[in-house]
Amino acid sequence: MDRAAYVSDFLQEDAMLRTVRQRIADAGLPAISVAPELGRLLTLLVKTARAETVLEIGALGGYSGICLARGLGPEGKLISLELKPEFAELARDNLADAGLADKVEYRVGPALDSLAQLAREGWRFDVVFIDADKPNYPQYLDYALALSRPGTLILADNVLLGDRVLDETLPHPSPVAMRTFNQRMKANPRLEATLLPVHDGFSIARVLP
Repeated sequence: MDRAAYVSDFLQEDAMLRTVRQRIADAGLPAISVAPELGRLLTLLVKTARAETVLEIGALGGYSGICLARGLGPEGKLISLELKPEFAELARDNLADAGLADKVEYRVGPALDSLAQLAREGWRFDVVFIDADKPNYPQYLDYALALSRPGTLILADNVLLGDRVLDETLPHPSPVAMRTFNQRMKANPRLEATLLPVHDGFSIARVLP
């Protein structure tokens, strides 16, 4: 048994999540949902934070949304942002099939527009998960901080970007933006952060009092 098989056996990804992953593939969506072990981590972090409000930037087909919503308490709320209506519709259906329809609200359109609207509405979130278009990660971090309170967890996937962040000569917008994002996570005095070198890189930060 290799390491991947050992981890898979430990996690025992449940039937609902396996079904969602297959539905995402059948719909022709990119295979970029969080890995099962990171999905479990999302659930544990939301539970540990005793989060009542969670913000997801990038819904795709709802896999990570299910993991986040499973960590919420009885009155908890997930706001999920998705650019593409067809992705949001699939995610909405999957959350409903998982028995979580009452916990999630989808906002469709450019995430920066939705984030500005959430700020105008006065939202504050206990957990923010960023997993969307990479060039906008620095702006997403700015909004995550604006929509946070002391103790908020800010989580982000793909922060190593296939190790392209390691080559500072790469001019492509995605690695440039991700290096900026990582540096801001590291240097912002409002945050205590770590970066886990698992899969494509996963970062966790806590907003300080």
